[in-house]
Amino acid sequence: MGTSDKAENAADKLKGKAKETAGRAVGNERLEAEGRADQAKGDAKQAGEKLKDTAKDVLGH
Repeated sequence: MGTSDKAENAADKLKGKAKETAGRAVGNERLEAEGRADQAKGDAKQAGEKLKDTAKDVLGH
């Protein structure tokens, strides 16, 4: 996984956590849900990148 990919995934997760926290603080369920979705998006992208890295290691490319 490239450094820029890691940074982007971390940014998605951080942005999501901020949205979730803000939504909870003001009682905005939609914003809170968007935050959880952003975090899940970051996690999924990170898992996909790890899978690609593992495949490269196993296949020797």
